[in-house]
Amino acid sequence: MKQAAQRIFRETLAAIDIPATIERKLARSASSIRAGTNSIDLREFKSIVAIAYGKASYAMAQGLVRVLGPEFAPGGILVVPAAVSVQLPGWQVFRGGHPVPNESSFAAGRAILDRLKRCDERTLIFFLISGGGSSLVEQPLDPSVTLADFDRLHAALVTCGAPIDEISAIRKHLSATKGGRLAAAAPRSMKLTLAISDVPQGQESALASGPTLPDPTTIRDAERIAREYKLIEKLPASLRAAFENHTLGETPKAGDSAFARSHFALLLGAHELLHAAHHACEAEGYLCVCDDSTDNWPVEKAVDYLLEQLAAHAKANPNRHVAVLCDGELSSPVVGNGIGGRNSAFVLTCVAKIAGRGIVVLSAGTDGIDGNSIAAGAVADGETLERSRAAGLDPGDFLRRSDSASFFDRLGDAIVTGPTGNNLRDLRILLVEPGAPS
Repeated sequence: MKQAAQRIFRETLAAIDIPATIERKLARSASSIRAGTNSIDLREFKSIVAIAYGKASYAMAQGLVRVLGPEFAPGGILVVPAAVSVQLPGWQVFRGGHPVPNESSFAAGRAILDRLKRCDERTLIFFLISGGGSSLVEQPLDPSVTLADFDRLHAALVTCGAPIDEISAIRKHLSATKGGRLAAAAPRSMKLTLAISDVPQGQESALASGPTLPDPTTIRDAERIAREYKLIEKLPASLRAAFENHTLGETPKAGDSAFARSHFALLLGAHELLHAAHHACEAEGYLCVCDDSTDNWPVEKAVDYLLEQLAAHAKANPNRHVAVLCDGELSSPVVGNGIGGRNSAFVLTCVAKIAGRGIVVLSAGTDGIDGNSIAAGAVADGETLERSRAAGLDPGDFLRRSDSASFFDRLGDAIVTGPTGNNLRDLRILLVEPGAPS
């Protein structure tokens, strides 16, 4: 079953084809493309610009180039993770930092803002946005704020335990590239944002911190979140002062003229991820149910709930191999200095609970990265606890040190894909065989 779970995960990744999705969504016919329910004639524009950034940016840029062809080739800026080395003819390429920005992130932010300033009403701008964009592209609102200051900000945010929408609220009010500010940088242009989402449905303004969407969060929200998660004292003086002196800059809201000629289209999200996983799961002979109710839950609570759902599903179908599929991100604050992330932490929390049972649990990131590890996640079964004890490994000790990836690496149960070029949500796969002890 461990092998079956890994096949399901890898086949799910293979089923989510970004260039093909862009081709289908834009549906180009001659010079006409589709933007939601609207049709845009490419011939009406003097220039076409493309800004692509996020973990899926390269595949998205390739898809757009394929659709537009040589006759409408855009002038582009492409920002990819630092670990990815690519070139795209006619595009300026930056290798940004993740999960904290690097010098190229700042350089990319400056280049994007400079390019947008030159756009007018006869410019069509494609924004190709995916998860990870919040750190891959950065430029502070306050020019006196340094990269080192933002390093400390992002390090504090990704380890504080706050959900992504609250983290984004902080970022938006300190950045010149977030919270609708890229749309505001080219207010007269036609703008089409194509997005691959790793955030909950309905919270698309948190994706890459919503660079082209009206921001529903306010200065008051950002200040409250900073207090609630005790972030202010962790910030460098330049950023701490903005909170203490109440000098944060407000973001563009719905109704702002910057959004009058702006369209947003979600290419891939949770629905497409679970649909692909469900299809792969059924191909392996499992009767599946999908459950997305654990989003942003603490890891321990999500483990108990999903194992209960698996037991109930198995009881209702006693003669079948059954599965529970779940997407989304969990809350897993860093409490030690080990290697790992929320996916391997989820699986490690399951190890003692499924010991001796015919259950397999897999959790992995569709971007191929789990926290600060090189793995996407991990897989465990009812024999993992016994195997770990035989190897002298204490699961509880690894959890306390936030070292879950190291635990599974030593057992040979880490899932390593490398960067996938995609970035939907995390995927959890729970399998049980007929007659397994409840």
